[in-house]
Amino acid sequence: MRIRIASRTSTLAMAQTRTVEGLLRKALPQCEIEVLTFKTSGDRFLDKGLHEFGGKGAFTKEIEDALLQDRADIAVHSLKDLPTTLPQGLECIAFLPREDPFDCLVSHRWQSFDGLPENARLGTGSIRRVTQVHAIRPDIRTVPIRGNVQTRLRKLDEQGLDGVILAVAGLKRLGLEHEITQKLVPPLFVPAAGQGIIAVEARVGWPDAAAVTDALNDRASQDAAGIERGILDALGGGCHAPVGVHAAFEAGGVHVWSVSSPGADALLRRAEGVFDKGYDKNVIVKTITGQLQG
Repeated sequence: MRIRIASRTSTLAMAQTRTVEGLLRKALPQCEIEVLTFKTSGDRFLDKGLHEFGGKGAFTKEIEDALLQDRADIAVHSLKDLPTTLPQGLECIAFLPREDPFDCLVSHRWQSFDGLPENARLGTGSIRRVTQVHAIRPDIRTVPIRGNVQTRLRKLDEQGLDGVILAVAGLKRLGLEHEITQKLVPPLFVPAAGQGIIAVEARVGWPDAAAVTDALNDRASQDAAGIERGILDALGGGCHAPVGVHAAFEAGGVHVWSVSSPGADALLRRAEGVFDKGYDKNVIVKTITGQLQG
């Protein structure tokens, strides 16, 4: 068996890809594995917001083209970067065990989000994060920043920002957990759908898909992804609309939080529900989206 893995070139993407590669080598020791790297539109145009040139697909198109053209067999993604509707002929075949799903404040000046001074300057390129920050602290001035994790940490000091908001998972995977000032958690601050989950994508009908699924897939991550992406899809969310959603599995059921807004400066709506272990995903999606849209 031979597996060609497609990945973005960023340090974080490569760290995630090496995780997948290591697990495959352990589970399939006779397999020949090759890692191929691609630079996506989202990596090239760092001076623009994602909503200006393709949204989430900006981080996946070139890689998905390689899959469809049989230049690669599987692709490794941060699930939160994948559009809820995949190109025809592609599917997700594995979801790895979830890393910490939450956002966090990183500040070299202040000890907490509540401790930020009036009119603090906070760096983030995410409409979802901007909306939630302004809902909690309308006085805070958000500064659009993009780039990889290291670039955004560097801009924290270079631009004299009071803080930046980043995903905990990315910092942990890069060995930068010490940078975390404070985790931002539900119900006050809700992460992106799929945040913290590494997804593996392949062509529909690829003959070695079952072997990769058996080696990599985590059922809890798969279930959480189904709920969160179902709500995101029902709300029409992504980089064009600020939507946060998180499903946490607890004893006997699942606890779901979601936030949504028509725009970065519009009123933020919140939804929350606890569902027993016999839950139906479609019922959860309908209940949560009904709260947000009603």
